[in-house]
Amino acid sequence: MASQTRARTTTFPGAHRSAAKTAGHWLLASVGKKVLRPGGRETTHWLLDRIGIPGRTVVEFAPGLGITAREILARDPRRYVGVDSDAQAVKTVSAILPAGDHQVIEASAEHTGLTAGCADAVLGEAMLTMHTDRRKLEIMREAARLLRPGGVYAVHEMGLTPDDLSPETKDEIRKALARSIRVNARPLTIPEWVALADEAGFQVTDTYCTSMSLLDPRRVIADEGVLGTVRIIGNVLRRPEVRRRVLAMRRVFTTHRDHLLGVGIILTRTAD
Repeated sequence: MASQTRARTTTFPGAHRSAAKTAGHWLLASVGKKVLRPGGRETTHWLLDRIGIPGRTVVEFAPGLGITAREILARDPRRYVGVDSDAQAVKTVSAILPAGDHQVIEASAEHTGLTAGCADAVLGEAMLTMHTDRRKLEIMREAARLLRPGGVYAVHEMGLTPDDLSPETKDEIRKALARSIRVNARPLTIPEWVALADEAGFQVTDTYCTSMSLLDPRRVIADEGVLGTVRIIGNVLRRPEVRRRVLAMRRVFTTHRDHLLGVGIILTRTAD
């Protein structure tokens, strides 16, 4: 029981950084928020329902706190492999693995070191958005390399809408996100996501869009439950610097709500 308590209270990447400098998702983790995905649990569940987990090998990029890893493992994969560049995340997720042929490795998503064709499905959530388009493409190509022919890559990211959004508005949104969440986020429109997927060797076979309501009270309750939401609110109220950051992030999401989406995309690896 003591080891479980330590995992809940001290184990998230970036825990050593000040509230002013911590990336937004880890700031939220520090006050107890577990679901840190732009489209919430609903989008994660939509993806998991479509990648055929039972009896298959699933690779997850950047599992972070292990919230989605738990859901993958509950669906009885033959093998689960997590890939995270943060040593603390590797330790955190490794602690929840059941007995069996499962592991978490410390590596970057664009250079995993895993064997080509080792996976039936690859999943990545809220991580491509945080990179330049060039690095997005490198990560997607690594997913394609890991997949067997016909394998699927499920991504859960932040999107922009409408498809013809002006370059000026895109830049305004990206700058506002960078200032508030302390990460150089670069969300894309659906056609832009599709174009990158095609360049990486994938065909888009299904998409899902929902509001980007990470800090909307209704979404927080849906993702965290009533008790979890009360706990998060209490933690935010007790920490003035965190409160200022959270309110600033919420203002950005609210200001640009008409142009931000949570996006789920199922990509199928095309034949070589």
